[in-house]
Amino acid sequence: MELAKTPLYDAHVAAGGKIVPFAGFHMPVQFEGIVAEHARVRTAVGLFDVSHMGEISLAGPRAAAFADEVVTNSVAKLADGQICYTVACNERGTVLDDLLVYRFSAERILLVVNAVNVDKIYRHLVSLSPAGVDIRNRTPEIGQIAVQGPRSRELMQRAGFFAAASGRIAGLPYYWFLAFERGGAEIIVSRTGYTGELGYEIYLPTELTAAVWRELLAAGADLGAGPIGLGARDTLRFEPCFCLYGHELDEETSPLEAGLSWLVKTGKGSFIGRDALLREKEQGSPRRLVGLELLGRQIARQGFQVLSGGAPVGAVTSGTFAPTLQRSLALALVRNDAGEGPYTVDVRGKAAETKLVPIPFYPSRAAK
Repeated sequence: MELAKTPLYDAHVAAGGKIVPFAGFHMPVQFEGIVAEHARVRTAVGLFDVSHMGEISLAGPRAAAFADEVVTNSVAKLADGQICYTVACNERGTVLDDLLVYRFSAERILLVVNAVNVDKIYRHLVSLSPAGVDIRNRTPEIGQIAVQGPRSRELMQRAGFFAAASGRIAGLPYYWFLAFERGGAEIIVSRTGYTGELGYEIYLPTELTAAVWRELLAAGADLGAGPIGLGARDTLRFEPCFCLYGHELDEETSPLEAGLSWLVKTGKGSFIGRDALLREKEQGSPRRLVGLELLGRQIARQGFQVLSGGAPVGAVTSGTFAPTLQRSLALALVRNDAGEGPYTVDVRGKAAETKLVPIPFYPSRAAK
């Protein structure tokens, strides 16, 4: 299959980004280097091209009610202008995708889904044939830029493109959004992100994306702003232990196993996967997500076996040397009957000693 290009592809090439295939797109994995880009977001501000992410709109009299039936969190309890993080499950209670729900009103909802799952989630929604809901995959017409880091609010205040909503942006609470018009086009700005830092995500027409990207970089030059690739995007989400689809979450893993029980509102009424998740809550999950610190110099990678007493009890879902924390850390799904270890990780045939450590590894500052 031919890879797609985001509206910012040419900008990435011009900036010397190393381009790799990712989720069906040509995407930059790094610019100046993963560690430097990671530090830029932790200490200043970085720009991410997230235009590959999917946007699916639900419109009509039953839009919010339908959204409540397909995700585990409560859409009914959202106020207009509020967002929730949630998962969509199948009837077995395992995860089809983790996503954001933007509530404009009871009759207008926007779902933001992972790039790799756009087609799957769109087909899933359409297959439910909801009366009173118009479902549209708007991904091709929407660009998305994430502005993340402790100086992100300052940068958003500077950029002239957002001048009409500058005051509202400055006061925007965490997991809320606003929309305004620019030249007849709808622009959405939300206080969201997946780095563990203060940040914003911008949704705008694809044809405006490159110009806004350039303006943000120019406006933030003295703030330390720069482009950030997929490599640092992953290490940044890993340190605060944010789940990543295809790692901690997939169609063989429930949200309860992945430590996302706070997203599962079984008391809200019927939703897809509710019965299975209720049973799991009553009987206990077969696995749990744990944090591990490797005591040597090895790095645990996804899929490496976790052992207790020499016997396999689970597998690593994500692992790296955490740039901010300067430690080799891993997330792993292990059997609940495996106790508290001690665990080792099979790193290419050698047993790496570990200790259990609390998660998250890095406390998120995104809500501050």
